[in-house]
Amino acid sequence: MFSASQLTEEQKQSLQQWAAEGASIADLQRRLKDEYSLTITYMDARFMVLDLGIEILEEKEEEESDGKPEDETLVDAVPEMSPGAVNVSIDSIAIPGAVVSGKVTFSDGETAVWMIDQMGRPGLDPDTPGYRPSQEDIESFQKQLSELMRKQGM
Repeated sequence: MFSASQLTEEQKQSLQQWAAEGASIADLQRRLKDEYSLTITYMDARFMVLDLGIEILEEKEEEESDGKPEDETLVDAVPEMSPGAVNVSIDSIAIPGAVVSGKVTFSDGETAVWMIDQMGRPGLDPDTPGYRPSQEDIESFQKQLSELMRKQGM
């Protein structure tokens, strides 16, 4: 296993500089190999970045495929939240045990986490224990969720 303490000060400074120039962890790993003949695994490179306190700059690329910027990294939300309406979002990474998950805000302002498990069973976990949304909100939630999933290709 590789340790950041095995690096020289010159190598540490180079890593800091490369990261400041926008290098990813994979770029740092490759440049260590190319410039210092130091071969490490990607996982070791990740730990090294953490050990040395190196900040990796996140690139904000625009995806032309769906016309939306990639800067919505955590959730793909329905257009602007409007007061009194049901608003649904899908998590970019599903919660454990779910195939897909997200959040919903109902028309009365109550919020919940929703999920669909591997068997296709839906689940709703409201932030307020015992909360039950109105039938109209449930129908709006289902319609929006269906639309979002269709847009995501699910």
